[in-house]
Amino acid sequence: MESPIQSPFKFSLKTVAIPLYSVLFLWVILWLDFRFNLHFKNYGLYPRTAKGLLGIVTSPFIHKNMSHLAHNSLPLFVMLMALFYFYKRIALRILIQGVLILGILTWIIARPAYHIGASGVVYLLVSFIFFSGIFSKYYRLIAVSLIVVFLYGSLVWYMFPGEEEMSWEGHLSGFISGFVLAFIYRKVLPEPEKYEWEKESYQADDFDALFDDKGNFNPPEEITKEE
Repeated sequence: MESPIQSPFKFSLKTVAIPLYSVLFLWVILWLDFRFNLHFKNYGLYPRTAKGLLGIVTSPFIHKNMSHLAHNSLPLFVMLMALFYFYKRIALRILIQGVLILGILTWIIARPAYHIGASGVVYLLVSFIFFSGIFSKYYRLIAVSLIVVFLYGSLVWYMFPGEEEMSWEGHLSGFISGFVLAFIYRKVLPEPEKYEWEKESYQADDFDALFDDKGNFNPPEEITKEE
């Protein structure tokens, strides 16, 4: 017999592999850029121009230098792991749609300059994971939201005009995109764990078998062993 509680969260190698390979891929692109003088910055997002439209897709992969990418690598890795662990059913959709939405918003509202870097994606993931936890009303996901606030709450200050070379517009667009996607997907978020007898498919006879004649809970040996 299956365990009475079924958790929607299961660890797999993909939970670590996809974030790790994603970050490594960004470092490979940066190395290629500097090694062969490819000037990838010219393929970044330039607002309100036809040429800049390509940057909607390419800009998250391009970084100015090692320092720029190093600042984005750890939060990107952590947030991608959280996304693929807690929201694995919709993780790829969130990532692809989120990049497109934040790119389009940045293209519309940003200053005339090349906007590059994965920081907008970090804001997208932080925002999505935070608001999804709130919308789900699932204590585990709410806990994750609080952890996100503790770790990256200070990022909110970088969504407003500040440093000249920092794309606060990309940060703001990422944050808005995360909120929009969390709202859109609020009905397909992981649900709180349920006992087998709380599910609609559970048979009453199976439920009665878990209790003795005096009404005491008496789980089968299979359940006890699994626990």
